Amino acid sequence: MEIEPLHDDFGARVHGVDLTGPLSPDLVEALHVAIDEHSVLLFPDQGMSDEAQLLLTEALGEPEESHTAYGRTGEVVYVGTIGNVIDAHTKHGNADPHTIALTGNNLWHSDSSFRRVPTYVSILHAYEVPAEGGATEFVSQRSAYARLTPEKQIEIDALHVLHDYVFSRTKVAPVDDNHAASLPPIEQKLVRTNPRHGHRNYYVGSHARSIIGWSGIDSRRLIDELNEFAVRPEYRWAQQWRPGDTVIWDNRCILHRGAGYDADRYRRYMRQTRVRGSGPTLEE
Repeated sequence: MEIEPLHDDFGARVHGVDLTGPLSPDLVEALHVAIDEHSVLLFPDQGMSDEAQLLLTEALGEPEESHTAYGRTGEVVYVGTIGNVIDAHTKHGNADPHTIALTGNNLWHSDSSFRRVPTYVSILHAYEVPAEGGATEFVSQRSAYARLTPEKQIEIDALHVLHDYVFSRTKVAPVDDNHAASLPPIEQKLVRTNPRHGHRNYYVGSHARSIIGWSGIDSRRLIDELNEFAVRPEYRWAQQWRPGDTVIWDNRCILHRGAGYDADRYRRYMRQTRVRGSGPTLEE
């Protein structure tokens, strides 16, 4: 496994690994170590398939079912599409409700932070990418926490925050009633600690609604302050996708967002899986 840094704060381009081949215990452990250390891993030129991606997901832990499919219909689906492709000839345009709903991904967020057991890692593979736009941006809440003053760290270390999917996503599109009912607000720790090396990070993003025990005004002031501090342009790294790229990122400490693209002009077809976290943040 050859590691090439992507950003001063986080991220690595990884060479010498075929994620679609046999995944030995040593390779799986090396992936876990690299995730803990670098937070975002880019693997170029992967001959991925849904079957191989699901095997990779299972090797890293317990696959997490799509909350969208499960919430709306009760169907358990582990591999989901990110993008506008319907089939080889058709796609969703900019005005399609499907495309509009997916613009919620353009808000800075951590996947499934609104679930009692949030996501450990997300795995996203690119099949078709737009000629313009369509990047995914990342920032590290671990590096952001380290930049806080000691006084601010002490202020937030013991706080808890409500994460609410409906609060976040209704900013861009309506949420199906069944889906909304399946995802009540969930209390999470505001500051999390990596179990391998002990580095700390705060845990907010667009799903973070309010601080437990604080007024709404004070809650929003603190959450907005933390989000804005983490996502300053100089702290971002953008993945400019190429077909064959696979990216694994650590949702425990990373925020990400889509940069947007013209769905009327371009096709974008990505397949995503997620690995469930080890347990509720309140038990960490």
